[in-house]
Amino acid sequence: MSPPRPLGLWAATALVVGSMIGSGVFLLPAALAPYGAASLLGWGIALTGALLLAATFARLAVQWPHTGGPYAYTRHAFGDGAGFAIAWSYWVSIWSGMAAIAVAFAGSLGALFPALTATPLRAALCALAALWACTLVNLTGLREAGRMQVLLTALKLLPLLLFGLVALWWLEPGRYVPFNPSGQPLPQVANTTVILTMWALCGLEVATVPAGAIRDPARTIPRATVLGTLLAGVATLLACTAVIGLVPADVLKTSGAPMAEAASRTWGPLAGQAIAALAAVATFGAINGWVLVCAQVSLAAAADGLFPRAFARRDARGTPAFGLLAGSGLATVLVIASYSRSLVALFTFILLISTSAILLPYAASSAAWLRRGTGGGRIVAALALLYSLYALSGAGAEALAWGAVLLLAGLPVYLAMRAGRAR
Repeated sequence: MSPPRPLGLWAATALVVGSMIGSGVFLLPAALAPYGAASLLGWGIALTGALLLAATFARLAVQWPHTGGPYAYTRHAFGDGAGFAIAWSYWVSIWSGMAAIAVAFAGSLGALFPALTATPLRAALCALAALWACTLVNLTGLREAGRMQVLLTALKLLPLLLFGLVALWWLEPGRYVPFNPSGQPLPQVANTTVILTMWALCGLEVATVPAGAIRDPARTIPRATVLGTLLAGVATLLACTAVIGLVPADVLKTSGAPMAEAASRTWGPLAGQAIAALAAVATFGAINGWVLVCAQVSLAAAADGLFPRAFARRDARGTPAFGLLAGSGLATVLVIASYSRSLVALFTFILLISTSAILLPYAASSAAWLRRGTGGGRIVAALALLYSLYALSGAGAEALAWGAVLLLAGLPVYLAMRAGRAR
């Protein structure tokens, strides 16, 4: 008997929007502050690349509507070895992303209740509390997690769009001068800011991952992917650009809640607290979505014999409990291992690791369509592939080194699983 499919169009779209609108829109302006208005170059390239990727994933979902998303597409096109590498890289990107979003949640909560994040240890504990609360929600079942995602997405998308539109009337043009305060050449600024802004657009593919739990996946997934990417991309670009025009750069660089800072300076303390509350809701919703996706990726790989069998086990509710607990456990380790950094530095560091790890599956998925896809869309897929590689080049040596180490850590697992199948 086939498993139930509890996620429809609204839940799938909410999963995309909810996974994309999280820490990026609320904390990213602080990471972009050194580049000023020049960061718009990165935004333009990243949003164009995200739409190219969304169109490619929409075609892939129609041709191969299987659970696993980028992993499933790569395996179909290139075989088990490449499939495992992408599954592992994507899985690493998801659970490390969960850690980054949880850190951003702590920053938003700190704007409401400063005492809760007064020390790095307290901030880490707040992040972990949110992470495990979402894990418990997902343990109750996919249907409940999907309903929560729809509610949380509605609570954050509309106020975010409203903030971006209203803030346009209060922008100070002087905040955008000089255009490039970093002093770096514009091509270098564009390359650096693309990978930072891409973080706010990661998650565009998440509707393709739990395909086995989505009703009518061949129609629902493409619609949810493109619609969700457009909604989240426009809302995020508008809000982040507005924040840069409202807050002085020297304040923005160190702010743990830059959007709340902008609202407080423009409309008063109550507005700042309202935005901080919105940011907390948004990041909590993003954690919920990424926890769901993390378990589904490992479930798909385990079902094909590429991940340990424990990841494929479901409980009485159909929930891959072991995958949920393993992903959240690793995210917990990452937060604990680096909690001594400042909030913005911690967020930026984990962001670069997660985004680097996810761009490899994006590139492989685009290549999969070029190799095995039927029909049109090859030019779009080729451009999406080139964009993924370009964005990956801006991660920096430290983040790429960490990504390589985490990717190589999967090699013993792959060799053990292959030896087990041979026996």
